[in-house]
Amino acid sequence: MQQSNRNFIIISKHKRLTRLWQFFFTGWGLVMVAVLVAASLFTKQILWTPITAINMHDVATNQFKITNAEFVGTDKDGNPFKIRAQTGYQKFGKPDIVYLEEPHGVITRSTDKGKVTDKVSAKTGQFNHKEKVLNLYKNVRVDSSNGDKILTDEMVIKL
Repeated sequence: MQQSNRNFIIISKHKRLTRLWQFFFTGWGLVMVAVLVAASLFTKQILWTPITAINMHDVATNQFKITNAEFVGTDKDGNPFKIRAQTGYQKFGKPDIVYLEEPHGVITRSTDKGKVTDKVSAKTGQFNHKEKVLNLYKNVRVDSSNGDKILTDEMVIKL
């Protein structure tokens, strides 16, 4: 039985087409991998994904969150302070600052007449633990043991 040359030509064309498709898909596969790697480097995200259900802002914000945060220490004069908050969190680029929600606490300070204890509370605040500065915001209330009372929207306390 004799083989037909026509059959050989069809198989040969099919192999060429297969090689072309393999080259095309392999090239696009490499391009897609390169795009994914480049995108993660350019966006500087640890996790780069096309899934829209993931909110990276929430992930980054809640990564350094503390519930029932408490800070205890002494100020520059050796007087004790104690600050508590419902939640505290840090932002990625600011490791020295703790952002507080519902902060309250007791701060002792020295005056000419002796030691005074202040009870402080606010809606929000920021505590820079490196510089020992407490910023309080929104409905700030201070009740002192000497009878002084302060109500304000903003207060800075240097510990």
